Amino acid sequence: MSPDLWSFSLDTYARPGVETACLELQSTGANVCLLLCGLWLGQQGVACNEQRLRLLRNLAEPWDADVVKPLRALRMQWKTAAASDIELNALREQVKALELEAERHLLLRLERTAHSWPQCGVTDLSAWLEGVTAGAAHLDRDALHQLRVAATGA
Repeated sequence: MSPDLWSFSLDTYARPGVETACLELQSTGANVCLLLCGLWLGQQGVACNEQRLRLLRNLAEPWDADVVKPLRALRMQWKTAAASDIELNALREQVKALELEAERHLLLRLERTAHSWPQCGVTDLSAWLEGVTAGAAHLDRDALHQLRVAATGA
């Protein structure tokens, strides 16, 4: 198990099916950084409750809206044109790197927020996943299951 959220996120995202599941959930409005944070907290044995979920959402939502999503939108906007324009593709790759760095900073902020939360042993990953995806439309239950499996190694 990765001791820090960034390493856990990289390890988890690299597992088979996780990237696809995360992108599917992201397309329904879920925040991938919150998903990964919820998995990490569940794996760390931190109990899920509404106060903790609210703190994480209040931290993640403005950063996602003001920093991550604008970078992602620009990167996606340039996708077609960059396929045939070497210079634009190079700029698009730089934007992609900035987007990833913005997500890394969000994960660091989420980890700092949760740093002092006590570990209580066994927790229910489903509670964390349902809590961090509250408000997302038409969640893909198969994608959530894929994340649970990846996080538990089952």
